[in-house]
Amino acid sequence: MTSHHHPFWAFLSSGIMRIFWSGVLFAGLMLFSIWQLTAIVWVDGRNPSEVIIASDNADQSVGAGNSGDFTESPVNWQDKTEIARGPAWQGPWQMNDSEFLFVDDPAVAIDEAGSVATVWVDQSKQDLFFQIRDSIGREQLDEPVNVSSSPDIFSWLPRVVISPHNSNRIYILWQEIIFSGGSHGGDILFARSTDGGHTFSDPLNLSQTRAGAGKGRLTSRRWDNGSLDIALDHEGTIFAVWTEYEGALRLSRSDDHGGTFSDPTTITGESDEAPARGPALAIGPENEIYIAWTIGENRSGDIHFTTSTDGGKSFDTPRAIFETDGHSDAPRIAADSRGNLHMVHAESPDGMLQRYHIYYSRRDRNSNGYGEGDHPVFSDPVRISEPHLGGRFESAGYPEIALTRDNRIYVIWELFPDHQYRPQGLAYAVSVANTARFSSPSQIPGTGDPDDGFNGSRQGLLMNKLGVNSTGNIAVVNSTFLEGESSRIHLLQGYSGSAN
Repeated sequence: MTSHHHPFWAFLSSGIMRIFWSGVLFAGLMLFSIWQLTAIVWVDGRNPSEVIIASDNADQSVGAGNSGDFTESPVNWQDKTEIARGPAWQGPWQMNDSEFLFVDDPAVAIDEAGSVATVWVDQSKQDLFFQIRDSIGREQLDEPVNVSSSPDIFSWLPRVVISPHNSNRIYILWQEIIFSGGSHGGDILFARSTDGGHTFSDPLNLSQTRAGAGKGRLTSRRWDNGSLDIALDHEGTIFAVWTEYEGALRLSRSDDHGGTFSDPTTITGESDEAPARGPALAIGPENEIYIAWTIGENRSGDIHFTTSTDGGKSFDTPRAIFETDGHSDAPRIAADSRGNLHMVHAESPDGMLQRYHIYYSRRDRNSNGYGEGDHPVFSDPVRISEPHLGGRFESAGYPEIALTRDNRIYVIWELFPDHQYRPQGLAYAVSVANTARFSSPSQIPGTGDPDDGFNGSRQGLLMNKLGVNSTGNIAVVNSTFLEGESSRIHLLQGYSGSAN
């Protein structure tokens, strides 16, 4: 039987169609490859080129990070623990006669055993209170200890440090709203415990000024309280820094574990200089003292930096780290055991009080000089807060940073559903050990619940909410305010997940 091919089938078997089907197969493979790449970038939340940081240290490798770097969640979180509760009412400002009825301003530190020191403000009593908890959140003191004992004067925005040499030594620094005739009230007070927090010394006034100590000025009408920091060097020397509404950045030190402090010295901000704001302290492995801060009264304020290598007796000339077109705010720094310095800050490309993102940068241990434009040598900042958790938040701000013994980097920050209003919830990211490859941003469980209201810290968002010890135990505190209902402070504890 003779076979007759239909012209249509002859056309399908022709060379032209073989070329056509080969093209279709090639296009399909290309689309599949693009889909895979897009999925990887989407899961990571950022373009890999944005997270490459130059380094001359092989053991500090950096590069594109994504969720595949982590074999499990970067942090395993426990259920949150309520550490204080109160009403939620704030009347008009009438200095120390104001009717403020809420709990607020928590701070945290964690020791090597995982014990967590917490300190917070009860505004209705106008005092600071302290409690210590074990690694699973159980209270270790019969009742909270009153640290400030000044019921007629507001005590705000504390910092707390546990000595790594002796966990019975606990140091607290805060802003006391003392009015002494200047333009703004505020002094910097300090108290210490030598018995694990059971008792505290009478407070010492480190600033004794009429210039409004503890205020970090953005403009003449807007500032954050809590513009202060505290750190210990490896010999136990205590350093305290703060800014004043009038603009100066001051430092004081104690060589006797907090028994006495030196007279304040001025780092910057006097005369015609822009006001300093939001200072951050870090101590290097050879007791170098690093200070970073930003400046106010400038829509494109930049992060500034200085170093002391003689125990704070002198500092080099303060210089801007980066000069950007946007507004740089709220720097935080931490030094690792190799001498590298890590920094996070908030940056708004559109200027002051607009939408901010969180950026990370690093100064390698061998980069002690100054680069182009006489700027301290830091790596180019890379954004780590993208995306804003699925677009649910417009802005991010007020980051904090801490390191573990293996130089894993922890960063947390405030989340703003609307950049013009108060934050609601906290986010975090964690690096792979000994790298700057960060996990995708995640919301910290137990924060951001609408039933809790918005984040507290009503006097300012320059705070000490993050504590991490050398083995990766983590403690975070957060306050919330639901007007007319309740104010609450919670502790969130966790530990590191594993990373490749």
